Amino acid sequence: MRKTEKTAKALVAVIDLNEIPADKHVLIAGPTASGKSALALEIAAQQGGVIVNADALQIYDNWPILSARPSAEDEAAAQHLLYGHIEGHQAYSVGHWLRDIAPILENSRAIIVGGTGLYFTALTEGLAEIPPTPDDVRDLVNDRMAAEGLEALRAELDAETLNRIDVQNPMRVQRAWEVLHTTGKPIWQWQDETPPPLLQQSQYVTCLMEADKAWLNARIEQRFDLMLEAGALDEARANLETWDPKAPSAKTIGALELIRHVQGELSLDRAREQATILTRQYAKRQRTWFKSRMSHWKKLPLPIHQDS
Repeated sequence: MRKTEKTAKALVAVIDLNEIPADKHVLIAGPTASGKSALALEIAAQQGGVIVNADALQIYDNWPILSARPSAEDEAAAQHLLYGHIEGHQAYSVGHWLRDIAPILENSRAIIVGGTGLYFTALTEGLAEIPPTPDDVRDLVNDRMAAEGLEALRAELDAETLNRIDVQNPMRVQRAWEVLHTTGKPIWQWQDETPPPLLQQSQYVTCLMEADKAWLNARIEQRFDLMLEAGALDEARANLETWDPKAPSAKTIGALELIRHVQGELSLDRAREQATILTRQYAKRQRTWFKSRMSHWKKLPLPIHQDS
């Protein structure tokens, strides 16, 4: 029995698929390694539908193993879309993803699965169409942040922006500053002009997988070993010639560590350790996003079984 099949049977044991309307899109979110793909496969098998990627790194074509894209066997079991369709050096935003998924939603029943919370909130709440930040503005704000600190940027924002953002969060303050200096318009005006979302609430059902920390950490460690067994080192060697740490796909967790190992800079044990730590940290950030932005979603508590 494949691992995805085993996990799916455990999930189905505690979730009644009859409660999921077969005529609605299904949105499945959760932290990495929580079993989302297995549940999506089971829903597709029992009810039909195409599985659509909502993970910002699984869209790239050059790290299929390390980004935990569905296996060839899983892709043969159900149609999968928006996986590995972008070259690793190309920029790809949530706006690109919304444009790519729009025709799928019009023509198919979609089972949308992934761990990128921004994709789901943009899909169901809409996305402010803010122009991208030019490189020179990004470089300027990074330099100012390093030299002058957060307070200098806050001092240049308007009162309404300061009232709406987390003024203690450097990323939020920097983003607001970038938008103001790129467009001449404060970020809250862009947000208030957000167009309606692609999906209305009546068109979909949600499932947010909530994982026990210790259980999830054990799965994360186990999964990285499985990636190594599946050929992640060969994948790193294949990426070595074109490796660019600034490329969008280089953000794939474990990519830098395995590249450094292949280059002789890091032992495999150390690479495994660092990649596992980074994955646990990423899962923590995902849980924080889900708690703050997706608390209204229907919850599926985990673990199901310790061996699932």
